[in-house]
Amino acid sequence: MSGKDELIDLLKSGLIVSCQASPSPSLESPDVMASIAEAVVAGGAVAIRADGPENVRAIRERTKVPVIGIWKRELPDTEIYITPRLEDLFAVAAAGAQVVALDATARPRPGDENLHEIVNAARASSPVLLMADVSNFEEGVRAAELGFDIVGTTLSGYVGESIVENDGPDLDLVEQLANHFGDTVPVIAEGRIASPEQAVEALLRGAHAVVVGTAITRPQTLTQAFCEALPS
Repeated sequence: MSGKDELIDLLKSGLIVSCQASPSPSLESPDVMASIAEAVVAGGAVAIRADGPENVRAIRERTKVPVIGIWKRELPDTEIYITPRLEDLFAVAAAGAQVVALDATARPRPGDENLHEIVNAARASSPVLLMADVSNFEEGVRAAELGFDIVGTTLSGYVGESIVENDGPDLDLVEQLANHFGDTVPVIAEGRIASPEQAVEALLRGAHAVVVGTAITRPQTLTQAFCEALPS
């Protein structure tokens, strides 16, 4: 079994927890993020999704589970902000991420880069696995054709025609992609999964693993929801 197969098998039917500080400035410290990561690993998380090289490095030093790294960048010439450039991918990989996730939507990338070039360059110089964050079925299929190792539904509901009014996860997209790929490309369910029941449903509909973020690791957002629900 290859290293890629071992890592993907390790994620099978597991919970990946996204440990990111936003929108809570008080959490914006690699030490804090690493402490949160330690806590969710103790609770059973099989992997961590982390934002930025410093956080990836800190979490790798203090946990033993795989890290899916991203780097959210706000750049002036693109709407893409999840690992938008090849140099961002390399920086996250160099920090220790075993998987790097990047926006794989059809939107223009900064510096006239394109996904085909990014995948080829990454393959030529890094053993890191690549995860495609997509918003619809066509993007997921194209990402697999380009050579991404994993496809995630991360951006469904946030980009273009996928934007929806409801707050629930796009489990239809999970099922559609999982049925299309079969055993060839693992599909990770991510985006607006807010309960254990939704996570279970994602697996039942074909997800290889499930990512949960806000519902576990964003106390400011959770507290705000409770406060807004209370009568004034």
